[in-house]
Amino acid sequence: MKRVTGIGGIFFKSKDPKALGEWYKTHLGMDVTEWGGAIFPWGGEGSSEGMTIWSTFSENSDKMAPSTAPFMINYRVDDLDALMAALKSEGCQVIDNTEPSDFGKFGWVIDPDGNKIELWEPPA
Repeated sequence: MKRVTGIGGIFFKSKDPKALGEWYKTHLGMDVTEWGGAIFPWGGEGSSEGMTIWSTFSENSDKMAPSTAPFMINYRVDDLDALMAALKSEGCQVIDNTEPSDFGKFGWVIDPDGNKIELWEPPA
């Protein structure tokens, strides 16, 4: 079974997400959108190969909970259900809920350093 096939997103907290997004837009040329993030298509603009999302959240966000880390990495996977079952059987700290959405399926695991890791199976 393939496990991680790429990075789907990088999320982190900020004291002022809007100002930080503007800094990245102005100084690094990132196309930071109104929702506070940027999309990087893997095969370039207009590609349907996949994408990586970059996004900031308020420092008070619970998006990374139960981790206390100010960041979370989203990893793209081929078969979320099989991977979650394998992680559980290997004794990993799996958060026992998965979320289906229009964007695919999401699940979470805590790494040995206490970081929350998001696993994402894109829609077919």
